[in-house]
Amino acid sequence: MLPTFTIPLLQTGLGRRIPFGDYRRGALVHAEQAIVAHRPLPASGSMRISARITGIYDKRSGALVRMEAVGEDVDTGEHLVTTKLGYFVRGYGGFGGPATPPEVWEAPEREPDLTIVTETRADQALLYRLSGDRNPLHSDPEFAAAVGFNRPILHGLCTYGVVARELGRVLCDGDSSLLDAMSARFSKPVFPGDTLTTAVWMQDQTVLFRTTTARGVVVLDQGAFTRKRVPAARPEPVFAGEAKNKEHS
Repeated sequence: MLPTFTIPLLQTGLGRRIPFGDYRRGALVHAEQAIVAHRPLPASGSMRISARITGIYDKRSGALVRMEAVGEDVDTGEHLVTTKLGYFVRGYGGFGGPATPPEVWEAPEREPDLTIVTETRADQALLYRLSGDRNPLHSDPEFAAAVGFNRPILHGLCTYGVVARELGRVLCDGDSSLLDAMSARFSKPVFPGDTLTTAVWMQDQTVLFRTTTARGVVVLDQGAFTRKRVPAARPEPVFAGEAKNKEHS
């Protein structure tokens, strides 16, 4: 199971369970997402979820609300996964709150070490609604038009999950247990059917990435994907008899 599958479990309805004020419907968009996989997910079991608001920032054109959710194994108390997300509430800035902390992500000044091209389906957003996210912004053309989009857009988390799967396939040989952490900012919307190109810069265990559409629009920015360090292979044991034979060979 991909660790990113836990994000809807931890975050669906989080804004309702931990309210942070009134705003008009359609003003809220998903702005950023991060996940830390503390250990491989068990095949079965129960998870306890705790969540909190970590900050509300004034972006002038809107408010950025950052939240964190932690999932732990009910039986053992071990942390399984931590997710961090940012909601941008359009039109609700200028309230005098703090500015966001300085950004530290910088793309290397060189060509990407590799690129990954991924196509999305025309019905991708409708399929993703099975995760429980029924926001009409992703399915209703009239609602999308009312909030400024010419057609329904793809869920940010769907784009995030598609890119996470491809990064895991290429960088971890498809072994999802090697994903340690991943973060990215949703800079522009993706439309169902878009082709995504992810540029990757290798930097030891952590790689940086940026995803664009065929139109050249950056849709995932400031991306970082960290792989768990794989222990070096242990040397094969050499038995006394074998060592002796080698000495006399």
